[in-house]
Amino acid sequence: MLSSIEICAGAGGQALGLERAGFDHALVAEIDAAAASTLRTNRPLWDVRTLDVRGLSGRDFRGVDLFAGGVPCPPFSIAGKQLGSDDERDLFPTALRLVEEARPRAVLLENVPGLASARFADYRRNLCVRLVSMGYEVHMQVLNASHFGVPQLRPRFVLVALRPVASRRFRWPSPTGAAVFVGPTIGDLMASNGWRGATRWVQRAAGIAPTLVGGSKKHGGPDLGPTRSRLAWLGLGVDGRGVADSAPASEFAIDGNPRLTVRMGARIQGFPDTWQLVGKKTASWRQVGNAFPPPVAHAVGVQIMNAVLGLADVLEPEQTALELTLVAV
Repeated sequence: MLSSIEICAGAGGQALGLERAGFDHALVAEIDAAAASTLRTNRPLWDVRTLDVRGLSGRDFRGVDLFAGGVPCPPFSIAGKQLGSDDERDLFPTALRLVEEARPRAVLLENVPGLASARFADYRRNLCVRLVSMGYEVHMQVLNASHFGVPQLRPRFVLVALRPVASRRFRWPSPTGAAVFVGPTIGDLMASNGWRGATRWVQRAAGIAPTLVGGSKKHGGPDLGPTRSRLAWLGLGVDGRGVADSAPASEFAIDGNPRLTVRMGARIQGFPDTWQLVGKKTASWRQVGNAFPPPVAHAVGVQIMNAVLGLADVLEPEQTALELTLVAV
């Protein structure tokens, strides 16, 4: 088992996926108290620290195998002002400092797909330059959660950095199979309070959902996002104007449009039902909506593990160079 540290861990989607891939977390850091409580509740043996990672020293974890993190996305989100490096919430500089101090064998960072846009080409190039100066080769790709058994689109920008030998063994994970739909995924939860329309609803919701959103602390309350997202959810028979406290009751209209519960959202993200979310509904939904789906983290983690441990074949130099050119500029 390889060791890892993770910053900005949220509710633990990435940490859980990496654990499944075989990584042992030496540190899991998260500034939000409710999310940190979620981590401690589900994994009491993890070293979970509630802190601002700008005060963390990577030297305390020198030689760890993997440095991972889901740094805040607002600087690059199309829903925000896209200030990038001018946004005080941009923690990529801190992540790079910690990588330089810790000197891990591998790096995994994820963010919103907006970071892959032309607007941030120079920003991505600077990330690569810094990591290359530390002795890494960099792979970047946008991965869609729906390709890995998650019933929502949720594209995410993923950066993997490895030492040269391991880098030449690294491959992006392949899609896991047929698409998974919302209805069959949470149909039993919709029916749990005796709603007579649940079976019909499962058939209506036979599609892939738009990306779940968690909002920020400035956001008024839990819902399924802006108008465009709500319309997409409505096409699946879901009222996206809010989040319900419980599944629809037996008297709920047979052809009605129910709202999701926090547990339904967590399952759509790929969390197991045993994963407990700590906090009131708004705080819990924020954790769910902002999570990196565990199945995606698991798929990437396995590929990193294989590359670091030499369990994958070395790619031909031409293939490696081509991939790096395509995804790192």
